[in-house]
Parts: sequence; C-alpha cells; structure tokens
Amino acid sequence: MNFSSSLRERVVAEALSGSQTQGEIAEQFGVGRSTVQNWLRQSRKNGSKMDSKTKKPQSWSREQRLEALLETHQLSEEALGKWCREHGVHTHHLLQWRKELTKATSSMDHETRSLRQEVRDLKKELRRKEKALAETAALLVLKKKAASIWGEPEDD
Repeated sequence: MNFSSSLRERVVAEALSGSQTQGEIAEQFGVGRSTVQNWLRQSRKNGSKMDSKTKKPQSWSREQRLEALLETHQLSEEALGKWCREHGVHTHHLLQWRKELTKATSSMDHETRSLRQEVRDLKKELRRKEKALAETAALLVLKKKAASIWGEPEDD
C-alpha cells in the first residue's frame, strides 16, 4: 500500500517527538507498527535533521549528559521511563553517565588536593627565600654603614 509523503512525514515527526509509543502512532494514523518503524529507520538513514534529543545517546555532549542527569535525578521510575522514551535514551545510559561523572569528580578531587599541596610547598619556599633575601639586604646595609663609619678596609 502506498502512503502519501505528507502522511509519512507527520508519522515520522510524531514518532520523533516521543510523546506516544510507535503502536499508538500506528493506530492513530491507520498504518502498521512495522511501517512506522521502517519509516523511522529510513528517516534516520537518510540523515533527517535530528536534534540533540533524538540523536544517539553516545554522541551527546558532556553538557547534554549533565543536563539529562539533572533532569532525571529525582524522577519516579514511571516518569523516568517516559523521559527516556521521549529523549531516546535507556536507563543504562544514565547510569553509565552518572558513573563517569562520579569518576571524573573523584579524579578532580585528587588533582585538587595535589595542587593545594603544591601551592603550600611553594608558599613555604617563597617565605624561606624572602627571609634569606631580607637577611642579605640587612647585611649589605650594615656593610655600607660600617664602611662609611670606619672607612674602606685596606688590603695589604
């Protein structure tokens, strides 16, 4: 059976919106569920314009992943399932992203601690060198005063 291209586009747009299941869309438009799946597959294959919500979860940016984690953080299981369907993501993607974020955070904590220790060591060395410089400056001043009072020492 041949369907019009406008029907095909409406079905694909509805399916990509994620507001209904493919079965519901098929029933609404009077087409088979496998037809909806084929049209979606062809649409993706032909490079239809897909926004960040419909592209593969593996290609989401870090910002998009963090935003997804923040949005889904306290959702109930049912609401989480709906959110995942709407955005084309599985719950295992969210779990993996959470682990990656935790790992990155812990490595940043370790790096932060080592940088703080390095800063403390550098400040300590700077104080030591400032004291040495002040002592050297004081000795030079004393040497000049002694030379002005008693004159230059004579070398034999």
